[in-house]
Amino acid sequence: MLESVGALTGSPWIYAVVALSVLLDVFLPVLPSGVLVITAATAAAAGTTTVTAVAGEATRQVPSLLALVFCAATASVLGDLVAYRLAWRGGDRLDRAIARSRRLTTAQERLGAALSRGGGALVVVARFAPAGRSVVSLGAGAAHRKVKEFLPWSAVAGVAWAVYSVGLGYFGGQWLGAGWLGTAVSVLALFLAGALAALVVRRPRHASTAPAAGVPAGT
Repeated sequence: MLESVGALTGSPWIYAVVALSVLLDVFLPVLPSGVLVITAATAAAAGTTTVTAVAGEATRQVPSLLALVFCAATASVLGDLVAYRLAWRGGDRLDRAIARSRRLTTAQERLGAALSRGGGALVVVARFAPAGRSVVSLGAGAAHRKVKEFLPWSAVAGVAWAVYSVGLGYFGGQWLGAGWLGTAVSVLALFLAGALAALVVRRPRHASTAPAAGVPAGT
């Protein structure tokens, strides 16, 4: 298995696999898209590698950092938009499903308030939290938030996540070696960022959603 992963990172197919993984993990948050991005970036830290073939030595190029960032960020935004549009058209069945989920209902309320204030930083933070991207994208669509309110923040979130993940893999490989130790430490840093983002997203809403003094709620 380890040899298969190593061969993949040295193949142009790594970009397609990264893009597909990031695109789909908005629906299947269990997909290890972040781990895959970090693994590819760690391989990039090694630079061009030489492998021994039967007829001599062959040079195998490692992934391009810019291409990895582009693929991951683009796939992230496209996945968000697909989930957003599906939730937008979900109808009463999706509304009932969201109403039964306290997590989705709370996220939908917070997202609506944040986007109305033009402060969609919640979208960016949630991108790092486990399943946060799914909750935010589906919540924005189900609440029929305007695409011009959601899309710019989705793009910022996708780029920020892609740059952070690729940067973790690359610098982890530079400092700890382009092996499994560098990959493991970088993945751990990604998980720690996700745990911190989850705490921010789940913090009590009273400080940010309480109405101003003298202004009735809902005005």
